[in-house]
Amino acid sequence: MNAETAITNLLYRYAELMDAGNLAGTAALFDHARIILAQGYETDSAGLLEVWKERVMIHPCGTPRTRHVVTNPIIEIDEAAGAASCRSYYTVLQQTETLPLQIIAAGRYHDTFARVDGVWRFASRDYSLFDMQGDLSQHLRG
Repeated sequence: MNAETAITNLLYRYAELMDAGNLAGTAALFDHARIILAQGYETDSAGLLEVWKERVMIHPCGTPRTRHVVTNPIIEIDEAAGAASCRSYYTVLQQTETLPLQIIAAGRYHDTFARVDGVWRFASRDYSLFDMQGDLSQHLRG
């Protein structure tokens, strides 16, 4: 598999796991990554999982009832260094028993990747690029 496909698959796997309510599996994608949650606040995958457990609402179906749509990936790869970066957009849709289908959030991901033993993995993600907020009342606590 070429680097670009492997990296976009990581982006899409993140969305798939999050929408399935698999917070631990989603956090595991970042086991070797530096996570920027807000200006001046960084954590690791264990800290990220704790934040998600505290804040993300899991509905009776076992999921957050969301669809994270990742689009417009601009990937820059340095094959010789085994490093890459990607800028992409995300849009989060949600529908619950009391919330009609709608966009609840939109923003950008700035990610870096490292190739280790021939496998691409996340090296960093900046979650601070949250651009548009809709009704998050059925998605996040606090």
